[in-house]
Amino acid sequence: MAVQTVNPFTNKVVRTFDEMTDETVDMLISQSAETYSSWKNTSYTHRAKILHKVASLMRERKDDLAKTITLEMGKLIAQAEGEIMLSASIFDYYATNAEHFLADKHLDPEYGSAYVQSSPIGVIFGVEPWNFPFYQVARFSAPNVMVGNTVLVKHASMVPQCAIAIEDLFNEAGAPKGLYTNLFLSGERASELVSDKRIKGVALTGSEAAGASLATEAGKNLKKSVLELGGNDAFIILEDADIDKAVEWAVVGRINNNGECCVASKRFIAVEAIADEFLEKFKNQLANLVVGDPMDPKTELGPMSSEEAAVHIIDQIKRSTDAGATILIGGNRVDRAGAFVEPTILTDLKPGIPAYHEEIFGPVASFYRVKDEAAAIALANDSDYGLGCSIFTQDTKRGENVASQIDAGMVFINHPTWTQADLPFGGTKNSGYGRELSELGIQEFVNKKLIRISGLSDPL
Repeated sequence: MAVQTVNPFTNKVVRTFDEMTDETVDMLISQSAETYSSWKNTSYTHRAKILHKVASLMRERKDDLAKTITLEMGKLIAQAEGEIMLSASIFDYYATNAEHFLADKHLDPEYGSAYVQSSPIGVIFGVEPWNFPFYQVARFSAPNVMVGNTVLVKHASMVPQCAIAIEDLFNEAGAPKGLYTNLFLSGERASELVSDKRIKGVALTGSEAAGASLATEAGKNLKKSVLELGGNDAFIILEDADIDKAVEWAVVGRINNNGECCVASKRFIAVEAIADEFLEKFKNQLANLVVGDPMDPKTELGPMSSEEAAVHIIDQIKRSTDAGATILIGGNRVDRAGAFVEPTILTDLKPGIPAYHEEIFGPVASFYRVKDEAAAIALANDSDYGLGCSIFTQDTKRGENVASQIDAGMVFINHPTWTQADLPFGGTKNSGYGRELSELGIQEFVNKKLIRISGLSDPL
C-alpha cells in the first residue's frame, strides 16, 4: 500500500512513506497497552494539562498545519485554518468538561445505596478519514484520552503528514509514549487488527464498506464499535423560507470542504411554490464560483482530494444521466491540471437513478421539486442514509415539527448540518451508530460500573 502525499492541485507525488511492518505494529500495540496500565490511574487534572497543551500548540502552528491539510487533500486554506481552530476547541472542551461528564452518578435503589462509576476500558483503535484530517482525530482522541483510555490511530493513507503532525503535537505536549500512537497500515490490515486482544474498542469514520468490515470483526470479537459513515443529507426549502438566505446557506452546505463532507447538503428539496426561484438563484451562484488553487484565499472551489475521487464522481454523473437524470449545469472535469470537477446540478431524479440513492462526495447537487411539506418529508426519508438534514422556514415551530419527522441523527433549522464540540454528532440507518462530540461522545468507550452498598439487614 502506498502511504503518500499526492497534491491534488497538481496530481504530483510529494512524499512517500513506508507502511509499518507487523513487528512494528505489534510493538506499538504493546506500548499502548503498557501505557494504559498507568495512564488509567492518572488524574483528570493531569490528563487535561496535556490536552490543553495540544490545543495551544495547534493554535500556535495553525498556519503551517493548515497548509499541510491543503497540500495533502485540497481543502481551501481558510477552511483548513478553521479546521485547526475547531480541533483545538475540541481538545479544550474535553479537557475542561470530562471530569464533570464522568462524575459518579448516584442512584436511589429501594434498599441500600448505589452509584455508577465511569472507568476506562483500555486501548481504543480509531480508523479515520482524509477529509477532515485533524478534526476527525480530535473528536475521537480527546474524549478517550480524558476517560483514561489510550488510542491507536490508523489515519487515511493519503494524509500521512497530517497523521505524523498530530502525533508530534501529543509528544511535544508531554504525552507518554503509547498514549497516542499513529499507525501506517492498510485498511485490510486495520480490520484484521480488531481481533487483537489488547484492543478493547474500535471507532471508524469512513465508507459503508469500511464500516461493515470493521464492525464485522468487532462483532466477532465482542468489542464495542462506533461508526460514522456516509450521508445523503436533505436540504428542505419550504414555501415560507427566506429564499436568499436559503440559497446562501445551500451553497455553503454543498460546497464546504469542496463538497467532500459526510454532512454536506446533497439533496435539495424545494416545494413547488418557490422551487423555480430557489433553483435559478442557486444555479447562478454555483456557476459563478471561483475554481482554482486551494492555497489562494480568493478560490471558492478547490480540487477533489484525489484523481481517483474526481474520476469516481464523473462516473456517478454519467451513470445517472444514462439512467435519465438531467445536467442543469456542470457535469464535467474542469479543463486544467489537477483533480477538479465542475460545480454541478442534477435534476429529473427518481428511484433507480444512481444519484437518487448514492452519496456523491463532491460539488454535485441533486435538485428535487415536490408538491408540499408532506412530500418533502417523505422524499427526505427515502434514503438508506440518516446522518443529517436541514430545514428552511421562517416558522420555527413548523421547522421543529418537520424535524421530528425526519429519520436522521441531526436536524438543523435554517442552517446546514454543522459541527461543534458541544453538539453530538452521528447518524442512523446506513450512516452508522453511536455518537461523537458533546457529553454523549465521551460515554462510548467507558465501563459504567455499578457499585452497590447494602446493609446487613437488607433483603436478597
